[in-house]
Amino acid sequence: VVLRPACADREYWDGQTCRPRGDGAAQVAAGKQALARLDVDLARKALDAADRGGPLDHDANVTLWEQRGIAAAYIDDERTASAAFDMLLALDPGHFLSYTLSPKATFVFEKVRNDARAHGVPALDVNWSHGQRVGDPVPLDLEVVADPKRFLRRATLFVRTRGDAGWRAADVALASAAERRLVLPPVDAQKPVSLELYLRAYDDRGNEVLTWADPARPREIPLRYDPPIPWYR
Repeated sequence: VVLRPACADREYWDGQTCRPRGDGAAQVAAGKQALARLDVDLARKALDAADRGGPLDHDANVTLWEQRGIAAAYIDDERTASAAFDMLLALDPGHFLSYTLSPKATFVFEKVRNDARAHGVPALDVNWSHGQRVGDPVPLDLEVVADPKRFLRRATLFVRTRGDAGWRAADVALASAAERRLVLPPVDAQKPVSLELYLRAYDDRGNEVLTWADPARPREIPLRYDPPIPWYR
């Protein structure tokens, strides 16, 4: 794979360059605030506008579907609320609603949560063999374990050598295969090092729909260093 510089936190990769995310997350926050004031009409307008505000990161995407479900439940639209909560639980299977919310929302959510257990949850896994070495390419296997919503379209693997400040990224399509072999370029070092990894998966609109590890708690691949044999031996 070709590693490119990772985009900044408030940017997204459009396939060619990094671009600002837009105001989608701000619209989600505005919708949440309006809903807290029980202004359902204003909340729904803001949440609908979030779709036009550019791709959302995972946290904003989770909040969007949570608030959509609550807003629909407040106007007794159980069908729309159930669909929104179902998407919410696909994005964040361990999610809970606040107990302070109206039973109109919590009852629908609990029903959907009980039903969702039978569907399974989206899952990706990244595997590698032990005994990787400095100076050798690093092969990884990226597997789509489950995709019940069929929204896993592409993924970005973020990589850095432990101790480096910046991340680099590799982009891979997911829609056409359940498993992909990625080969990272060799690491040039004069001592044992570790590669740090995390991954984000996206739907066809570029919204983050699944996370694997994160920048604060990345997975690590140790790379063994074998010093060269001295010339006199």
